[in-house]
Amino acid sequence: MIKYFLLFFGALLLNSLSSLGQQVRPPAAQPDTASLYVIAPDDPISAMLDSLATLKIFQNIEMRHGGQENQREFPADFVPVFSDSIKAARIRKMDDRSPIEFTYNAAVRAFIDLYANRRRAQTERMLGLAQLYFPLFEEQLDRHSLPLELKYLAVVESALNPTARSRVGATGIWQFMYHTGRMYGLRVTSYVDDRKDVIRATIAAAEYLRDLHRIYNDWSLALAAYNAGPGNVNRAIRRAGGVRDFWKISPFLPRETRNYVPAFMAVAYVMEHAREHNLFAVPPIYSFLDVDTFQVRQQLSLRTVSDKLDIPLDNLRHLNPAFRLNIIPRNQQNPYVLHLPREFSSLFMANEELIYNFRSPEDIRQAELAARMEETTVHVVRSGDVLGSIARRYGTSVGEIQRLNNLRGTVIRPGQRLIVRAPANRPVTAATRPNVHVVRSGETLGAIAGRYQISVANLMSWNNLENSMIQVGQQLIVRPPANQPGTN
Repeated sequence: MIKYFLLFFGALLLNSLSSLGQQVRPPAAQPDTASLYVIAPDDPISAMLDSLATLKIFQNIEMRHGGQENQREFPADFVPVFSDSIKAARIRKMDDRSPIEFTYNAAVRAFIDLYANRRRAQTERMLGLAQLYFPLFEEQLDRHSLPLELKYLAVVESALNPTARSRVGATGIWQFMYHTGRMYGLRVTSYVDDRKDVIRATIAAAEYLRDLHRIYNDWSLALAAYNAGPGNVNRAIRRAGGVRDFWKISPFLPRETRNYVPAFMAVAYVMEHAREHNLFAVPPIYSFLDVDTFQVRQQLSLRTVSDKLDIPLDNLRHLNPAFRLNIIPRNQQNPYVLHLPREFSSLFMANEELIYNFRSPEDIRQAELAARMEETTVHVVRSGDVLGSIARRYGTSVGEIQRLNNLRGTVIRPGQRLIVRAPANRPVTAATRPNVHVVRSGETLGAIAGRYQISVANLMSWNNLENSMIQVGQQLIVRPPANQPGTN
């Protein structure tokens, strides 16, 4: 009788737990593997996987994927199925060798199913991207004395897509919001978004995770705070009665964060047991060992590098995703780097000066336009001004002001902006080129040579320069001296 009573009571308890669904998370010590847990169709973690479809770095997948047949224990389209007890045992082993607490329950199982079964193609792409990014992640995590398993967090965040952007504006491989990124030194300008710079963002993520763990002294809570912010986690702890356990405060967290920690555990499990699940990496065109890094000492165009070295621009943009206009700007304090396929390293070094100094006709036109804009003088009309007094003030004529501003009469009004002096709208040629150029902030010999359509070698020769160092305010001869009538 006691035996049947225990069986009946156990069945009732199991049904009770199942009816609670995803709103209840038991403590990690007693994981629930029986409950049904459903991932919503609009879940951002799931949706982030779709961004991998746009990455051109995965061209010719079939050709590169075909060489794995001899590694497989099963046919390519076979999906192995494992019991809860086997998956739980594997996760217990992961828990034994990591300071991060890994557990197996219905939520973790649902995300294992997502990555290992329902989105297998995307998971194999992420396994390939891991060959490019994980060595870099591990280096920075080790440098900051953090668990190496935190590298899997970037998979949950961005599916390892460095250009990923969430619906709320989080950007890059570690999905930094604008203000959080600024707190950790990630700048966003017209030229650069450091959140997409894999190296800088990884350093910032390591520092942020370290700070969060110091607050909570618990990795699951630190991960939740990385996703939702410390404010949401602290509020959930208060609403749960002060308990500092992710699974117990989970019902009080935003839905995305409730999924976040289980997804992290599932990703770690699937990527560490990929072979058992018949999952094999679809590698991108380049791996970590295929890429060299060069410090950029002056402004550099990715398009020029692409043209001169015959590298597809899309490949360069994937390796250098932070540069919004395909321009790597000069940064003296914290220089940017160019990531280049190793096979092109020698060619780049042999042609470095040519690449730095090359200016396309469009580059030259833009430089001339900028110079003309800087030389333009504008007057804001004040009460009592007339065209005659304005012309006398600037040493010009009423007719010239009318011509520059397309004025038919002499009526003007306060607040109106009038161009009173502008350079002639003619291209710089040998006949019109000035003799001397005054160096301005940020200019290089290459840029000056490009503007005046001369070579750097001539510029150095005419000015007796021993190297390329120039100073703001320095006057440079930009036309051939009398004894040197030609240019090289």
